[in-house]
Amino acid sequence: MLGYVIQGIGYGFAAAVQPGPFQTYLVSQTLTRGWRRALPVALAPLVSDGPIVAIVLLVLSQIPIAVQRFLYIAGGLFVLYLARNAFRAWRDFDVAAPAAVQSDRRNVLEAALVNALNPGPYLYWSLVTGPIFLAGWREAPTTGIGFLVGFYVAIVLTLAGLVLLFGTARQLGPKVTRTLLGLSALALVGFGLYQLWLGGSGWIVG
Repeated sequence: MLGYVIQGIGYGFAAAVQPGPFQTYLVSQTLTRGWRRALPVALAPLVSDGPIVAIVLLVLSQIPIAVQRFLYIAGGLFVLYLARNAFRAWRDFDVAAPAAVQSDRRNVLEAALVNALNPGPYLYWSLVTGPIFLAGWREAPTTGIGFLVGFYVAIVLTLAGLVLLFGTARQLGPKVTRTLLGLSALALVGFGLYQLWLGGSGWIVG
């Protein structure tokens, strides 16, 4: 079970620091409203991901094991693609560039809508975290739940950390964000290769 929890934490951290619409929204809310009001926005994935996870897992649970092995391989390639994007974001990151600021106010539900309209969670749960969760669930329900808890605890804590960094230490925030991007790229490479190994070894054993 510990291995699945560690995977959940790693994937949750990587998902949280990946540049995207939701992360941009989170930073803009922090800069315009302050970290205290923006902090609850870090909980938005808990609101938006429920229907996404339910639908994706329902579909994945109905497909043959052979197709799930293919999804491991597809997921590994997708994670490596994310790693490439994270590396490029780290390489081209401009610490001196000002962050985008939005003037309109949105609450957690509006933030959840931003996340729900982002294709990232659908791809992530279809190709990466969904197959891992189901594999853990088949071993033992507590194993799958451990992965799920690790994933969302890591996402919420990382997003909350970004809010605090940008809200209380603006000069430090971008530098730390760049460091997190670099760590994310390395973590994604490792997880991507591991996904490919799982898919390939499954075909060999099968």
